[in-house]
Amino acid sequence: MSIEREAREAVVRTAVQLADQGYLAGVGGNLALRIDAERIAVTPSASDYYAMTADDICVLRLADLKQLSGHGKPSVESGLHARMFKARPDCRASVHTHQPVASAFTLLDRPLPISDAEARERIGGDVPVCAYAPSGTGWLASNVGKRVRRDLNAYLMRNHGAVCLGATLEDACRVVQLLEQEAIAWFQRALATQPENRAFRHALAALNS
Repeated sequence: MSIEREAREAVVRTAVQLADQGYLAGVGGNLALRIDAERIAVTPSASDYYAMTADDICVLRLADLKQLSGHGKPSVESGLHARMFKARPDCRASVHTHQPVASAFTLLDRPLPISDAEARERIGGDVPVCAYAPSGTGWLASNVGKRVRRDLNAYLMRNHGAVCLGATLEDACRVVQLLEQEAIAWFQRALATQPENRAFRHALAALNS
C-alpha cells in the first residue's frame, strides 16, 4: 500500500473515531495529516464522516494548497492546517474540533489553565484563545498562526473551537481529549468557588446530563 493511501485511510479512521467521541459536530470540524514534505491529506468540506471513504480524502500540495487528488472538495480550513504544518515541521497531524466544552470556554476569551500532569506534558502549557475570525478565512489562519509555538500543541479559537497538533494522529487526538477534560475541570472548579454563578451551574448541569 502506498504512503498516500495509508494516509487517506488513517484520516478516515480518525475522523470516525472523533465523531464517535463527540468532538466533530455534524459535518463541522476537520483534520489533516502530513504525507511527506510536499503533500498533506485533508478531509473534504462538509462531509458526513460516516459516509466518507479514503477516495474522498483530498491530497493537497502544502506549498500552495493545489489539489492533487481526491474526489471531494478540500476543507475550508485547509489553509489553517497548512499554516500549522509550516509553523510546526515536527508535527504530522492537525485536528480542528468543535468539541463542546472547550468550545464553550472560548467565549470567556481567557487562556485555559492546564493543571493535570499528562495534559501539561502533552499540550505544553496553558492554552490561549485566538481572536475571532470567520471560518475558512486567511484571517482565521493568521490569527492562530501568530500564536503558534513549538512547545504548545493546542489552540482555542474564539466562538469556533480548537486546533490540536501532534507528531501522529494518535498524539493529536490525545491532545483533543485532554483539552476537553481540562475545560470540564475548569468549569467544575469555577462552580465550586462561585456557586452563585448561574452560567457555571448551567454548564455543569449540561456536563452531567
